Amino acid sequence: MSDVDVVIVGGGPAGLTASIYLARFHLRTVVLDAGQSRALMIPVSHNHAGHPSGIAGRTLVERMRAQAIEYGARLVEADVTGITAEPAGFRIAGSATIMARAVLLATGVHDNRPAMDKGLHDEAVARGLMRYCPICDGFEATDKRIAVIGSGRRGAQEAIFLRSYSRDVTLVDVDGRHCLDAALHMALTDADIVVVDGPAADFRLEGDVISLATGAGRRHFETIYPALGSVVRSGLAQELGALLASEGCVRVDDHQRTSIKGLYAAGDVVPGLDQISSAMGSAAVAATAIRNDLAEIAPLRR
Repeated sequence: MSDVDVVIVGGGPAGLTASIYLARFHLRTVVLDAGQSRALMIPVSHNHAGHPSGIAGRTLVERMRAQAIEYGARLVEADVTGITAEPAGFRIAGSATIMARAVLLATGVHDNRPAMDKGLHDEAVARGLMRYCPICDGFEATDKRIAVIGSGRRGAQEAIFLRSYSRDVTLVDVDGRHCLDAALHMALTDADIVVVDGPAADFRLEGDVISLATGAGRRHFETIYPALGSVVRSGLAQELGALLASEGCVRVDDHQRTSIKGLYAAGDVVPGLDQISSAMGSAAVAATAIRNDLAEIAPLRR
């Protein structure tokens, strides 16, 4: 593959937003996408502005892909195994090898999932019986029987957050209630949240409900929220020596520049709110910074 101006690693909402901007800046832009965007798993998003009836994550991604291609971006299905900084820019290696003047990492994060069969998990997510983002879809869980699978502060806080949507919230504490301090115990009690010990196992889809085995026996719910954390896909940045922030996110400045000149990051891989709208906004900032930074190195002319 020939040299380009910008390589974007990741083809979710952040990467595709940046590719649309960069292509419209008349920059030679390639998106290398391994097809792992969390957006592809969203059955219907109802909080994405401009879609009052909701839009499926896969539909949104497909529309963004078509828009990027229309303006000249190249989308390549590829795994990236490494990035090397060189005097002329960056060499991106993997199932596609390419040289670029700048690189944008939009690699996102991977949610930690409960121990369950993948097919069962994917069906539960598609049917709204398992959800991962209470900010995105807590409204759709209004007045339902909700379970949160988690432990410690993360699990307790998510259960308390969801209590504003339903009176029937249960925290399945997979590490045992001994991991909850007195303040969290009190907060859960004050919110009338039931706490049962784990494990969270033997998931079953039974009609319109999902059930699981807990330390208090089998429990049935209308939706389950795993609050098991996530893994930030920041390995490529770390290998290049870029500074990382909390929980492994890539540290960036106000223009999405990393500590490595010519390397940028946007979306869920950087600190911030893990939302499509936030990812798209940071990508727009990153793309504009890339355009202006490249123009300082060599004026852009038609």
